Amino acid sequence: MSCHSRKFVSTTLVFSMTFLFLTPQVVAANDHLVKAAELHQALLAASQARMANLAKIQRVFATETARKALRTAGMDPVKIEKAVPLLDNEELGRLAARAEKIQNDVAAGALSNQEITYIIIALATAVLILVIVAA
Repeated sequence: MSCHSRKFVSTTLVFSMTFLFLTPQVVAANDHLVKAAELHQALLAASQARMANLAKIQRVFATETARKALRTAGMDPVKIEKAVPLLDNEELGRLAARAEKIQNDVAAGALSNQEITYIIIALATAVLILVIVAA
């Protein structure tokens, strides 16, 4: 066998062996990757959940009862509304659940005006504290 033939054979053998050993690793690595469509769907769902939670909280603070309660407590309703989007998704979800419960209780007539006032003040205080802690 000539020198060139040996080099060709050895080079081919090296590339073949490399290909054989690396192919299973590449295939295995692809199994762990998140597909772009799945990632997009997850981001879209998280974004929609955040927007829905923001809307629930903003509906509560937009009511005249809430604005009056906040002013009575010496809080600025505009500052509270501006602080809500600064919350992270988890905090936003918890406060949105509380806000939804408040709206349902008010609609059912289960709360007095004084209870509504205290709940709204507590909700606004929670927003402010969470924003301050996060900063």
